[in-house]
Parts: sequence; structure tokens; C-alpha cells
Amino acid sequence: MKNRSFKIFAIMIMAIMVIALSSCSILTAYVGGYSTDSSLGTNSSVDLGTSKDTSQAEDTGSIDTNTNGLLIKSVDINSAGELIITYTDGSKQNLGKVTSNSGDVNVNIEGSGNDASYATALGLRSAVSIQCSFTITNKFGATSTSASAGSGFIYKLDKEEGDAFIVTNFHVVYSDESTNANGIADSIYVYLYGSEYSDMKIPATYVGGSNNYDVAVLRVEDCDLLKSGVFREATIANSDETYVGQSAIAIGNPDSAGLSASYGVISVYSEQITLNIGGSVSLRVMRIDTPVNSGNSGGGLYNEKGELIGIVNAKTSDESLENIGYAIPSNIVKGIADNIIDNCYGTDLERVQRVLLGITVGIADSKAYLTDDGHIKVKETVYVTEVTKTGIAYGYLEADDILISAKINDTEIEIVRQHQIIDFLLTARVGDTFYITVERGGENVTLEIAITKNAITEY
Repeated sequence: MKNRSFKIFAIMIMAIMVIALSSCSILTAYVGGYSTDSSLGTNSSVDLGTSKDTSQAEDTGSIDTNTNGLLIKSVDINSAGELIITYTDGSKQNLGKVTSNSGDVNVNIEGSGNDASYATALGLRSAVSIQCSFTITNKFGATSTSASAGSGFIYKLDKEEGDAFIVTNFHVVYSDESTNANGIADSIYVYLYGSEYSDMKIPATYVGGSNNYDVAVLRVEDCDLLKSGVFREATIANSDETYVGQSAIAIGNPDSAGLSASYGVISVYSEQITLNIGGSVSLRVMRIDTPVNSGNSGGGLYNEKGELIGIVNAKTSDESLENIGYAIPSNIVKGIADNIIDNCYGTDLERVQRVLLGITVGIADSKAYLTDDGHIKVKETVYVTEVTKTGIAYGYLEADDILISAKINDTEIEIVRQHQIIDFLLTARVGDTFYITVERGGENVTLEIAITKNAITEY
């Protein structure tokens, strides 16, 4: 246990010291307003707000690859229990006593479930910075090379093989000026925390993505650093269980200066914004007051337990506002990532295969309530306003049906917000049976709808 604790502690010290040698910084963020739209195959009949343009957290610049600084050669504990760091030039640094008289390491490396520094450490172990290179064409037809930088996180990890799926924002790896038909970067490299140097870049390939959701998936294979045991796949939280005032820790690559963390809270649990990503798109997001900046796009947003609750994707362009950022909720991120991996990895497909029921939903009632632990949440009465004759729900669902719950395979949700049914359908695949319970005529009725190919739309 002593050896295991020391190894983990030493690795953490090494990572902290290495990153301290790079020019990491945390800057101030700006983000803008919102609009509302909700639909399952057609436009919703409900409009809950007004629309303002919001710009994505821009991803420009390049990663500082200066490796002239000192690097750590080794970390040891001497007979006096002191932590000694030896650098590549032969110099040593004594960080003081870190063990008790019995030899036990007296640093709490296990951390606390509600400790912000521990939550940040968990986030850093799944975080990556991203650098992209594009060949672009300007309005005069001349070509040139453009670079951009952003952030991401490890979604799935095979430690034995050193393989991983990385999730980021679509706009991090896309440019509408790219000479590639799909607009994706010519080259994509990711960097792990503590190894953000040019000779440690890890090549990544594009698996698939969606500008409509601003989520993309990358693939890394046979990476020795990922086999070390230091890095981990992110633990994904249920974003429907987040609440206003909850901790929101953003870990990303601001100003492309290296991975760093900033702290804040969730300001608004759910709202819509409009972005221009290969065209105008409307996205459901959480609003946060966590400082985010150019380069934070695609980086993880974590709660006080170090669980991923979303990915940062936008900021305001209004200089009169401060510390208002946006993040795509983790339920959407997970639904899109799984959809892309299941449908695109190893195939010729590159887009989300979205299931549409062919219904429009509305809100009959919306009110705030207190949870058992004292948090304030919102509950809506969601009902069907229209059923199209060409949709798979025709003949099953009817106008004025109140949606109570839904189930796909072994996962069941209670429908208390309009967006839940939309997000949940991202998990549906051809051949699945979609179970939907509705209140009709004062009674609950459970319907079974088969998911067929004609329900799929590339999105």
C-alpha cells in the first residue's frame, strides 16, 4: 500500500511540476444570450424565449512547444522521509518531509468526494488539449495553412492497448474554409496533461461528429502514455440531476497555453443558444459563471465529485458581460458520442444517426419545486401537440397525450422536462423497441414502437 501510494503521489508531483514549467494561464470569459426550440421530427409549437447570437469559444493559436526548460528526471523519498526531485541538469530540490515516523505517506492522495482539488485532479487525468491544422481557401481562391487549438476529454479508454475515444466540440476540428469535403482538419493531435510538448503529441483520427450538436469523436491508438495507469476515462454524470449553484469546474486549454482549471457554478440548468457552425444551429446548453476562454472549447466541465457534467462550447461576444459561459450537458454528449461510435467507427458514416418519432411536443405546465436535499428544480407537463402521418409514432401516439415515462432496453426515464424525450432518443438504435407511457383520457397507457430504418435521419 505504501509503494502504491507513493507511486501515485510521485506521478502527481511530476505532473504538477512539469505543467508549472509551461506557460499555463487562466483568463476571463464572456458568453451571450439564448433562444428556445424543441422538436422530435418537426418544429415545436412552444417558444420559451428570444434569440441572440452567441459565439463559440474560439480555438485559435498554437501550443507552446518550447522544451528548453528543466524537466524532472526522478522523484525519490530519502531516509529522512523527504521528497527529493532531481532535474535533468543534475540539480535537486527538497520539498520537505512527506512521511511519518512509521514511513506512511502523510499526503491524502485518495481525496474527498467533495474536495474541489481532488475533483480537479480527476478531471486532469481525463483531459486533453487538441491542436489542428487545416488547408483553407480564401475568397480569392488562394490556399494557405491555418492552425487551431481546443480541448477534449477521454471518453473510452483501453489501458492495455493504449487506445481511446476522445470527445471534443465539432467546431474545434471543423472549418468551413477547409479544402476537405467534410471540413475536418488535415491533421489532429492531442496532448495529455504534463506532456504538452511537440515530441509528445499523439496523432488522432476523426471518427464522426455533428455540427447540429457541436460534438465530435476522435480516435487514438497504441499510445504508450495511455498505458501508464495515470490517465482515466471520465466518469459521466447524469446532467438531469445537476442544479443551479452546483460546482462547475472547467478543465481546458485556454489561449492554447496548456491544460488548466477554473471554478464556478451552474447559473442556468437548461436553455437554448444559437451558433454558426457550418450554418446556424440551435443548441441546448447549461449556463455557467466559470471563466472560459479561447481554447476551452471541447473541454470537460466537472462537478464537485470530479464527474463530467458537460463540455464547454461557447462564450459571449458582448464585452459588457462577464463570466457567462455555456456547456453542452453530459446526457447529450454521451448520447451523441455513443451514437457516433456505434454508427460511424469502422464504417463510411461520419454523422449522427438520429431517431425521429415524427411528433411535436409542447409544455402544458411548468413550475419550480424543492428537492429532498433542498435544491430548486423545474418540472414541466410535456404533451404531444401533433403527430405526422409519415412518422413511426403515427397510429400509436395521439395529440394531447401527456408523456409520463420512456424506456429503451434496460434504461427508463421519467419525463419531467421537454428536452428529456429528445435527448433520450439519441440512445435508440434500429431494431430497438421504444416503450412510451402516456396519460390519455385520465389513464396511463404504455405503447411499444419499433425503431426502423425509416425513423433514422442523418444529423
